[in-house]
Amino acid sequence: MAQLLPVKALVLASAVLFAHGANAAPADAELLKLIRQLNERLERLEQRNTELETKLNAALAPDARQDNDKRLQVLEQVQSKIDRSLDNDDISQYEPEITARLKAVEKDALDMRKAAKKIDALEGVSAGLGLTTVLQTPSGLPQGTREAGSQLNYRADATVLVPLEHVGDIDHKIFAHFRMGQGLGLNRPLSNLGAFASAPNAVAFRASGANPDDSVAILGEAWYQARIPLPFGGFKPRSRESLEFSFGKMDLFGFFDQNAGAGDETRQFLNSVFVHNPLLDAGREIGVDANGFQPGFVASYLNVRAKPETWRLSLGAFGSGKGANYQRVASPLLIAQAETTQRLGGLAGNYRFYTWRNAQRNELDGSLAAHSGWGVSADQRIGDGLTAFGRYGQMLRGKVPFDRALTLGAELNGSYWNRGADALGVALARLRASNDYRATGGSGDLVGDGSGVFTFTPAGSERLLEIYYRYRLSKQFEISPDFQYLWNMGSNPSSHPVKVLGLRAQLSY
Repeated sequence: MAQLLPVKALVLASAVLFAHGANAAPADAELLKLIRQLNERLERLEQRNTELETKLNAALAPDARQDNDKRLQVLEQVQSKIDRSLDNDDISQYEPEITARLKAVEKDALDMRKAAKKIDALEGVSAGLGLTTVLQTPSGLPQGTREAGSQLNYRADATVLVPLEHVGDIDHKIFAHFRMGQGLGLNRPLSNLGAFASAPNAVAFRASGANPDDSVAILGEAWYQARIPLPFGGFKPRSRESLEFSFGKMDLFGFFDQNAGAGDETRQFLNSVFVHNPLLDAGREIGVDANGFQPGFVASYLNVRAKPETWRLSLGAFGSGKGANYQRVASPLLIAQAETTQRLGGLAGNYRFYTWRNAQRNELDGSLAAHSGWGVSADQRIGDGLTAFGRYGQMLRGKVPFDRALTLGAELNGSYWNRGADALGVALARLRASNDYRATGGSGDLVGDGSGVFTFTPAGSERLLEIYYRYRLSKQFEISPDFQYLWNMGSNPSSHPVKVLGLRAQLSY
């Protein structure tokens, strides 16, 4: 194309000369000037075309093509290594850095996802662990009383609550409670003396039987509970009523006769007459197994329409006697309770009324007969740091050592003396001897083996005073000095008062 440009320039020049010759011959100087300008332009175009052809030839040279081919091969090899590395889940130092980083990020993401799934699976699961140690020293016991010296014991409790996957609007869960311990405390010597309140140490526990060195852990409770919101098929978030059904191996006092002021022997009062209704617990009307548990079924209706003021109705059936330790199915213990939470002066209080019937309980002469009774349990906050409580129980049917029991007390919060986590508790109990017991006369055994049997004529009521102070060292550790004073034990007017000084240490998590 560059060789054709001068030809075109000559043709153009000839055409111009011909045109000028046909009309009027121009001056020679002007014609030469025009031709020179045209030639200069054509030369510049020719030079530019030459440069472009040189660059194009250089780009299409064999060396340049080989270099491009090598680069392409290198890129293909790198891509092949990346593909092979991505096909393998392992992270290696020999693989490309980009894939190693990508795998590391992916692994971290998977680990976080697994951890999130574990957290989701554990959502709602709660567990607790408690270790309680008690040291008690009595004074006033007769010299011949067995185990009248200082007594030391411990008890460990582990609990776990596992919510199950919802079934429609129904919430349900499983609860398990494991317990172990050693040492029986002063419960036996006071019982041998004929005392009604036979457990000054409600913490004492041993599941090994006679040998204290063979203590074992037991599954004390294992029960299932379902909560059904009402009305059926309604909108659950707006439900203010519900039905609850629970069954399994249970502690009856977890569902009946609860009390905020006196219901936990590991932190509050130690004597069993204050922990539960004395007729049901110390009087053994519930007929639990040797470890204090029994199979049962509980159904309850809860109404929270006027929350925080609520009320509940509960009905329970529990194995008793031989039915409590799964030896055979016997007539159950039936118990019904009505309870409500009320606000008096803006302060919460809980009030419970219950009645029970046990078809097979021991009479004073050892025969079996139906027993029944009723009771009341109440606790009420009075001021910001004072909680008062009381229980009353009365037998309706059955020949038992004592047929009426009254306990009253209060717990004072330590905020009044700048120790908000501490507490001071004071309680009094009165257990009245039944007419049948008075008529038959009381008896006791100083050593518990028949060698020190004595009898007496019951009169009046057995009485008990207990005072404790709970001192918090940390959130998980508390110590509680405790003092108990028992007089007229077993309604025996000739008995000497007994004092029990104790120290309790409680570790909890």
